[in-house]
Amino acid sequence: MPAAPTPAQLDALAALLEPDALSTDPGDLATYGRDWTKVHEPRPSAVLFPMRTDEVARVLAYCNANDIAVVPSGGRTGLAAGAVAARGEVVLSLAKMTAMHEVDVLGQTVRVQAGAITEAVHRHCESHGLTWPVDFASKGSSQVGGNIATNAGGVKVIRYGLTRHWVLGLEVVLADGSVLALNGALEKNNTGADLRQLFIGSEGTLGVVTEATLKLARVPTRLDVMLFAVDGLSGVLSLFAEARKGPFTLSAFEFFTDKCLARVQRHRGLRAPFDGDAHTHYVLVEAEGEGTDDSELETWLGSLFERSLVVDGTMAQNAAQRRSLWELRESISESLSGTGLPHKNDISLPIAALDAFCGELDGVFSARYPGWEICLFGHIGDGNLHVNVMKPDAMEKAAFLAKTAEADEAMFELVRKHRGSVSAEHGIGLLKKKALPYSRTPAELATLAALKRALDPRGILNPGKIFDL
Repeated sequence: MPAAPTPAQLDALAALLEPDALSTDPGDLATYGRDWTKVHEPRPSAVLFPMRTDEVARVLAYCNANDIAVVPSGGRTGLAAGAVAARGEVVLSLAKMTAMHEVDVLGQTVRVQAGAITEAVHRHCESHGLTWPVDFASKGSSQVGGNIATNAGGVKVIRYGLTRHWVLGLEVVLADGSVLALNGALEKNNTGADLRQLFIGSEGTLGVVTEATLKLARVPTRLDVMLFAVDGLSGVLSLFAEARKGPFTLSAFEFFTDKCLARVQRHRGLRAPFDGDAHTHYVLVEAEGEGTDDSELETWLGSLFERSLVVDGTMAQNAAQRRSLWELRESISESLSGTGLPHKNDISLPIAALDAFCGELDGVFSARYPGWEICLFGHIGDGNLHVNVMKPDAMEKAAFLAKTAEADEAMFELVRKHRGSVSAEHGIGLLKKKALPYSRTPAELATLAALKRALDPRGILNPGKIFDL
């Protein structure tokens, strides 16, 4: 079984890297040993900072030969404890692997190291009128390698799909130090099983992504951002049906409740730009309007009010207002954690099942959490709900986690009933291991375990994540 390294082994690992690329500083251990979850305390033995693929290969070959547990680490913005090192593991941080090559404008690709920050990739490409259309609230700190390892979703999945749709090639280091160069910049390559897809979404349990060739898209020439207040979740879903038929290409459809907004106001001081009484549900719509006539959009907006599909609404008139509206939505996760302890669930349902599921979910909450604060938000356009139960101030953390674990089982039964997933975009990590059978059959789990044994027979890569072997 993989274990924590000895002092002599740490010295040997340090010798494989550039000077000062191994840290045992308590501050670094606390920072790089955790992600955004607050359930498991970080206890890594050291943090390694390689700068090149060959260094990663040497480190993994040594750790594999000596049964040393390794936790690959990106921007640590995940919410499933997938990047937590809680048992003396070595953290392999890609934070210094940030190189970005020149944009291939003709091929619309760019090759970057795994530690490149998502937002930095966006800026790197924007002068060419191109972008990597993977976008989420944590883009300022999330890293490309972590996005790939978790097959990150985000706010524009409805338009562009998941991370896996925008990765052409990968450089991956296996547990024994072998390096795979997969697909390069090829759009078409029908030469057997696509090995890239084994590593995209595998949470660092099968190999460590060190470089990626990313597929790019044109930056939209016109973006319209609108914020609406609607009556209840049924109002959210009715508006979604109308937005699907609107005179534009829908690029994002996000919703949040008044409870989320109240936390954002409390933490960030932001307010919705509406007059009058507070509303219960809000929807942010972003539309790519290239070729859209202003009169068409105005007619569509007017029809929403005429048919009472929305209670109130506003449309951004410039880039600053677009950013302000998006900030209301993108500040939610930070604000929930900044004002309390949320128990978070990231689930997805077939869009057609959302209304029925949420109606039944109310029953789960009312039975188990009478009077508790439930903050719901999500990417409703792709069926992804973020369910946040806030710890009552007077309740002990252990009692809170026990109570929410009990309710999770009831919620996951509903997810299974409606053929959904217990994890839409944050993976399984440590937090969702017990829930995995609600979305995966025994045959699927056996296949996943066989892949793990084949590619990491000693079990050194992110041990204990997703499932136990």
